[in-house]
Amino acid sequence: FTALDQQEAKALARRGQLILDRIEKNAKPFIAAVNGFALGGGCELAMACHIRIASEQARFGQPEVNLGLIPGYGGTQRLTQLVGKGKALELMMSGNMLSAEEALQWGLVNHVCTIEELIDKTVQLLATIASKGPGAVARVIAAVNASFEKGVDGYQEEVRLFGECFGTAEMKEGVNAFLEKRKPNFQ
Repeated sequence: FTALDQQEAKALARRGQLILDRIEKNAKPFIAAVNGFALGGGCELAMACHIRIASEQARFGQPEVNLGLIPGYGGTQRLTQLVGKGKALELMMSGNMLSAEEALQWGLVNHVCTIEELIDKTVQLLATIASKGPGAVARVIAAVNASFEKGVDGYQEEVRLFGECFGTAEMKEGVNAFLEKRKPNFQ
């Protein structure tokens, strides 16, 4: 790692960012179930996921400054988006770790549970999401991501994606199921 020159380090960071961008922009939801330490690249991976669930033992941080580095896989950007500028700067400049409870309070994770509940809670949430219209779920992800893309008007993207829903078999099934007081059968 220390043998990398500046160009090689930039290429490494670009590859890492491309991988995590594929997760973040994926039309299928990714949920991180975190138990233990999610530091540096591990925290960056968790932040690329659409939802984060942590066990009470989980710890989060971007301690790269302790090594004379900064996050390179999008961590400076994603952490700021999730917790705000001041908290992101504090966490990254101090190199400190957050407990799971602190991460929840800061908005870095969505849920905290016991280690025994972690996988069940994650699977339960995935099952809930999977019962919804897959096209609608994909469009929610795309619309939310648009709010963070430079040069993209998130509101206009939402309007476009909302309009795309109309006329789809998925939307017709969802509305008919609602009117008929039954659960939708999305394909």
